[in-house]
Amino acid sequence: MQDFLLFAAVGFAAQIVDGALGMAFGVISSTLLLSLGTPPAIASASIHAAKVFTGTASGLSHLAQGNVRWSLFWPLAVGGAIGGAIGGVFLTSVDGDLIKPWVLAWLGLMGVVILVRSAREIRLRHMASGGAAPLGLVGGFLDALGGGGWGPTVTTTLVSVGEPPRQAVGTGAAAEAVVAAAVSTTFVVALATGHWRDLDDLGQYGTSVAGLIAGGVVAAPLAARIARVLPVRPFAWLIGLLLLLLAVIQLAGPSGNP
Repeated sequence: MQDFLLFAAVGFAAQIVDGALGMAFGVISSTLLLSLGTPPAIASASIHAAKVFTGTASGLSHLAQGNVRWSLFWPLAVGGAIGGAIGGVFLTSVDGDLIKPWVLAWLGLMGVVILVRSAREIRLRHMASGGAAPLGLVGGFLDALGGGGWGPTVTTTLVSVGEPPRQAVGTGAAAEAVVAAAVSTTFVVALATGHWRDLDDLGQYGTSVAGLIAGGVVAAPLAARIARVLPVRPFAWLIGLLLLLLAVIQLAGPSGNP
């Protein structure tokens, strides 16, 4: 019960940040799991299993708040599902740490771009839907590798090109549930076909997954409300600063999990 409550508290805090600013659920959760000695592939599988539920709750909450733009949702979700499936297969075969420098460079660049834009008058504009599918593809792939690459890649790119922050966060959160389902399915298929042989180890983390789900689902409506009411410029500043902070944490951390 103590472990369940610990992970429920982590899931609640992580979902508040993720649901309000569009990132960090995976990073916060994976940091805790890895610090407890969880293998990277199992940490990613556990987090994506939790995000199927927390992401669905978050997406529905953002939808209720009017934060979802459907013309972006579908290409992001489809592209993200494909990229996530590819990343899931890749993670069960190759060390995801190999691409860490590239992920960190992208995080840092997007953080700087958002902060520079926020320092001036922010001109909001909608991203063309044609660019959403490739963005989702990259975001899904990186998310599968580290358990937390979707928000830093997708949400920050949308904000950096001028998409209203609350719609960038809400649309990205809704699409992330589809991506998490695709990645989780990939892990299940890998286990069933013998491509990945950590089924026994994965079962040891059922309590942590249940706790992350419980805390995240409870926090989702509150986080969506926060995203709805935050003013645009402070909202963008918070996203930029959080992105740079996450990049520094990942660079300094021993796990190298993006």
